[in-house]
Amino acid sequence: MSGGDSLARTASLLGARGADATPGDSLQPRIPDFFIVGQPKSGTTALYEMLGGHPQIFMPAGKEPWYFADELLERTPPRPGGTPRTLAEYSNLFAAADPQQRVGEASAMYLWSRTAAARIAAAQPDARIVAVLREPASLLRSLHLQFIKTHVEIETDFRRAMALETARREGREIPRHTYWPRALQYSEHTRYVEQLRRYKDLFPPERVLVLIHDDLRRDAEGTVRAVLRFLEVDDTAPVETVWANPTIQVRSQRAHEVLHALTMGGGPLLRTARGAVKMLTPAGLRRVALDAIKRDMVYRAPAAPDEEFMIELRRRFKGEVVALSDYLDRDLVALWGYDHVG
Repeated sequence: MSGGDSLARTASLLGARGADATPGDSLQPRIPDFFIVGQPKSGTTALYEMLGGHPQIFMPAGKEPWYFADELLERTPPRPGGTPRTLAEYSNLFAAADPQQRVGEASAMYLWSRTAAARIAAAQPDARIVAVLREPASLLRSLHLQFIKTHVEIETDFRRAMALETARREGREIPRHTYWPRALQYSEHTRYVEQLRRYKDLFPPERVLVLIHDDLRRDAEGTVRAVLRFLEVDDTAPVETVWANPTIQVRSQRAHEVLHALTMGGGPLLRTARGAVKMLTPAGLRRVALDAIKRDMVYRAPAAPDEEFMIELRRRFKGEVVALSDYLDRDLVALWGYDHVG
C-alpha cells in the first residue's frame, strides 16, 4: 500500500468511526495526537526524551519514524527496524499506549519536508504541532557535522559542502551512498517562515507551538512545562531534564567509513568478517568495543567554527531572521546577534 493509499484509508476509517471512537478501538489505527516536527540539531531529541518520561504521554521507543515525509523515503536509510511504509506498520509503533495517554512522535525533518504537514493534517486534523527553531548558521554547521556522522554527507569541509548546493541541485556531486540527497540542500533548512506556514495554513494557531532553541537550552524544565500545558496534560509532574544527541565531529573520515562498512554492509569479505566477529564475541562486548572505537578513534568534540564563514552565513540569512522575527512577533535579530551583522 502506498503512503497516499494509507492516508486515504486513515481518513476513511476516522470518518467511519466518528467522533465517539476511542484511541483503543481495534478498528481504528492509532495516530499520534501531537508531533515534534523539528528542527534537527535544535533539541528535539532532548524534548522527545523529557516528554516521554511524563506518565500521561506515550512516545514510541524509536525517535524519527519519518512516515509522513515522502522525501525521506527516496532511498532506504540504514536504521534498525527500517522505516514504516504502511499505516499498519506506523500505527503499530503506538500500540502499547494507554487509551488515556497523549500519543506523540518526533521526526525532526518534518519541518523541512514539503509533504509532511499536509499528510499529517489528512491523517490527524486535530494534531498539535511543536517546532523548535535555532539560529541558522549554528544550525547548519551542526547539521553538516551530523550528516557526516550519519553518512548522508561525505564532504567534510563545511564551506565547500554549502558551495556544492548548485551542483547537487543539478544531480552532480551527490555522495554515492547518501540516502537523503535532497537534504543536502543546506540553505533550504533555514526557510523558517515558509516551513511554519505549511503547518499554520493547515492547523489553527492554538495547535501550533513554536519554541526557540535558546530557551530550551537556558531553561529546559520551564520550556517542557510550557509544552505540557500546550498538550493539556499535568504540567506539575516531575520533569527530569536531559540534553541528548550532542554535536560531534568525525576525527577520521577513513576510520568512519571502515566502521560503517563493518557494521552495515560492504561485500562478501566484510560480511564474512562480521559473521566471525559475532560468533566469537558476545553482543555486550561488541557494543563496548564499538563504542570505544567510536570515542577514541572516530569521533571527537567539534573544532571551533570558521568565524569568518559563520559571519558570511549570518549575512546571507539575515533576511530570513528578520522575516521570522516579524512572523513570530519576537526579536530574534537581537537574540541571535544579527543586529551586529551588516
